[in-house]
Amino acid sequence: MIRIAPVGRALAVVAATSLALTACGGGGDTATQTSESAAPASSAPAAKGDGTLTLGTLLPQTGSLAFLGPPEFAGVDAAVKEINEAGGVLGKPVTKFDTDSGDTTTNIASQSVDKLLAQKADAIIGAASSSVSESVIDKITGAGVVHFSPANTSDKFTTIQDNGLYFRTAPPDKLQGRVLGDLIIADGNDTVGIMAMQDSYGTGLADQVQKTVTDGGGEVVERVDYDPKAADFSADVAKLKAKNPKGIVLIGFEETAKVVQELVKQGMPASKHKWYMVDGNMSNTNYEKMPKGTLTGVKGTYPGAAAPDEFRDKLLAVNPKLEDYTYAPESYDAANLIALAAEAAKSDAGVDIAAKLAEVSKGGEKCTNFKECVDLLKAGKDIDYEGVSGPVEFNDAGDPAVATIGIYQYGNNNKYPVKALEYRTGNIEG
Repeated sequence: MIRIAPVGRALAVVAATSLALTACGGGGDTATQTSESAAPASSAPAAKGDGTLTLGTLLPQTGSLAFLGPPEFAGVDAAVKEINEAGGVLGKPVTKFDTDSGDTTTNIASQSVDKLLAQKADAIIGAASSSVSESVIDKITGAGVVHFSPANTSDKFTTIQDNGLYFRTAPPDKLQGRVLGDLIIADGNDTVGIMAMQDSYGTGLADQVQKTVTDGGGEVVERVDYDPKAADFSADVAKLKAKNPKGIVLIGFEETAKVVQELVKQGMPASKHKWYMVDGNMSNTNYEKMPKGTLTGVKGTYPGAAAPDEFRDKLLAVNPKLEDYTYAPESYDAANLIALAAEAAKSDAGVDIAAKLAEVSKGGEKCTNFKECVDLLKAGKDIDYEGVSGPVEFNDAGDPAVATIGIYQYGNNNKYPVKALEYRTGNIEG
């Protein structure tokens, strides 16, 4: 599939200096909920802009990634609050509508997109799930609307046909897969078992982990690509047990809790085998009812630089009940970048915003928040937005060219700390 760039969009891939690797709830503003009588997308005209930047969120309130919803909604809400306090975009407050993305077992995402398009959204932030985004990307971009995910990591989106309207602040899985694979080898695991959910996210990430482990001298002795909707994982876990790997990689969503219970039941606890998780199942709520110590020592990775304490305080001001902060920085940065691109384009039309997103993310005077950046734009300056999630710097595929992956470790309370053991930064292309 070919990515097609809109007129005015930079076509050159970011020539970033090669860096060696170092070292997805709350529903937001309920006053802006969408109407149930929205028209279907097929009747929605291509977005032309009306002078008011309208953002839609397509984030998980239900489904297998519901634990990611609260921090993502909070990130967007915090950004919109600051943007409007700074005077809004194009002289008007930003309008926002929140919807549920659900997951791939329902048609919720498609219905939500229909609602957002009927409400003239210029850009839609979401979904968290790569498979959900893949199911609605044609509907969104076909309407001339920017599709911007803070959490999609499937490598498919780098080359997907999107009319140049798809962007993401989360890096493709090739980087997370390399970091996790390197970590597994560094921890002394020469034999590895992988259990991965069978979809574009799980399979793609498992492929990269397997390649990195093999290239590093390890052996993947068993790999099981499973149906995440399965009621029972005993047979899948039995396949791993038969090969007795030193390290076990778990790639999935909330169903990982059932996998974990089965691993313990079949005598493969984290105290005997080294378990590794990823962003889709790294959670501080999914395992809290399990016996203390079930996840002690388990390591996992998810994209994003260290979020400053000040930023977490902003999120807690929006949602005091937050326990997970996963993808909140990426959601915050997504909203800010869209707003800044609209200001740079002097238009809220989706195609115009897309044409300026790469430009405001790199190559100009560095700035770190909407007010600082928009003041520079109004002064005629070129800007380089430096996000909370990292430098961003979009390449021509709409991916961040450079990104950071955090490595976390669970404690005896089956939770992992806010700050990582370490952060590793590198170019997406290697």
